[in-house]
Amino acid sequence: MTGTKVLVLNGPNLGRLGRRQPEIYGTTTHAELADLCAGWGRDLGLDVDVRQTNHEGELLDWLNQAADDRTPVVLNAAAWSHYSYALFDACAQLEAPLVEVHISDPASRPEEFRHTSVVSPYAASVVTGQGIDGYRQALAFLAEL
Repeated sequence: MTGTKVLVLNGPNLGRLGRRQPEIYGTTTHAELADLCAGWGRDLGLDVDVRQTNHEGELLDWLNQAADDRTPVVLNAAAWSHYSYALFDACAQLEAPLVEVHISDPASRPEEFRHTSVVSPYAASVVTGQGIDGYRQALAFLAEL
């Protein structure tokens, strides 16, 4: 028997986890993150599908499909979180719960543009600054619903 399907969607540059600014994002690679999420999901009774893209339209297509299928989403939209109106509109249509994740804490970052998110108004929960463990926390939140 399979559990509830959950999409874990990662935006631009997150495919470079483990190599990109490890002092901010840690040393876990995206492949390792995907394996961790799948394992955490199994432990929680969730069927987790982890995806990453550097192409905004592809992320929007995944969110549109999640809306149609009423699939819960864990979303780290990375830089798009801070300025994409298309992402804002795509998140607005989601019917299943959305959890926003940021590996670092955007509010504590020096760049002023990082201090707001277009995703947050639609998120049932927001996890920031917890590193890779933020994904586990997001999945646990969804499993408890």
